[in-house]
Amino acid sequence: MKPDFIPLSVPNFAGNEKTYVNDAVVSEWVSTGGSLVPRFEEEMAAYAGAPGAVACASGTAGLHLAMLVAGIGTGDEVLAPTLTFIAAVNPIRYAGAQPVFFGCDDSLCMDADAVRRFCAQQCEIRDGVLHNRHTGAAVRAIAPVHVFGNLANMDTLAAIAEEYHLLLIEDATEAVGSRFLAGRFAGRMAGTVSDVGVYSFNGNKIITTGAGGMLFSPHAQWLAHARHLSTQAKTDEVQYLHDEVGYNYRMTNLQAALGLAQLEQLEGFIAHKTAMYERYRQRLDGVCGLRILPFRKDIRSNHWFYSLYLEDFPLSRDTLLEKLRNEGIQTRTIWGLIHEQPPYQACQAFATEKAEDYRAHVLNLPCSTNITPEQVDRVCDAILALAGG
Repeated sequence: MKPDFIPLSVPNFAGNEKTYVNDAVVSEWVSTGGSLVPRFEEEMAAYAGAPGAVACASGTAGLHLAMLVAGIGTGDEVLAPTLTFIAAVNPIRYAGAQPVFFGCDDSLCMDADAVRRFCAQQCEIRDGVLHNRHTGAAVRAIAPVHVFGNLANMDTLAAIAEEYHLLLIEDATEAVGSRFLAGRFAGRMAGTVSDVGVYSFNGNKIITTGAGGMLFSPHAQWLAHARHLSTQAKTDEVQYLHDEVGYNYRMTNLQAALGLAQLEQLEGFIAHKTAMYERYRQRLDGVCGLRILPFRKDIRSNHWFYSLYLEDFPLSRDTLLEKLRNEGIQTRTIWGLIHEQPPYQACQAFATEKAEDYRAHVLNLPCSTNITPEQVDRVCDAILALAGG
């Protein structure tokens, strides 16, 4: 008999989830009304140290709202990473703009130095607006993504944004609970150091509402506009009047019930994931041509995903994935680079060599918030056995 299946990343409902969801059901407020959505917004904003928050249906919806409230529109360009999930970039297109892609540094996050070179060498400022010399388009924003709980070099990106009059739209969908420990933003949470930031609570994230997201901004008017757009831009609850095109992007009361219970456990989840990451690192890092990719030392990471880099391992990344699957162990490759995929092949891309290397060699290991030390050891044992076989 095969051992039990070890999933990649699954929800952990060991807290008050059933109690809070039942309260929502008993109250009969299960959709976008009810008291739990604003309560979740308030508690999430308090945790993140943000002045306010808007709960939405998904991280992708939050990013779309972020583009809209930031004024990104047709003919604009947004600087974005190619090494990320495609949902981080699609909202740029939803808003009618075009991405310009950049590779990554060793944190797997957007290469800030490449962004600086692009702005200095490939662009010019006309009438206070940065323009891409190649396309003639106005470059309006930088949209970094905090990958796997690591944090992008926001000190440098913020300085670039200020120098070139760009907005910062921060995709923190994978970094709920990650925090800066040094530099300009020391003590600040991911998602709160930009013009607008977004979290995701998808089923595989460190805390989940099944599907859902949260938008933060220091601009009170942007928050109000995002909330307005998320509820179909309704101006009159009785007469059903609307003043612009809106969206069905509001979080439901049931989702918020889950989120409140998950938030109560977040710090414990982070502590457990950090300990399990260290167990993987002690067992696998530097062994048999393997590396466990580090998190930046100047941050407190949520350790959402653990990345195994196959440097000189005897099996290919995809062969290892398949053999582990046969052992009942689920792993995952890193994403295909977005600039290489059909919807985006016509877009500009810069300094992608390191992203191409990580794309070819990274495998993500099981990392659920309730994974046990014994399960981590079983994963490590299986990998090391394959190295010798």
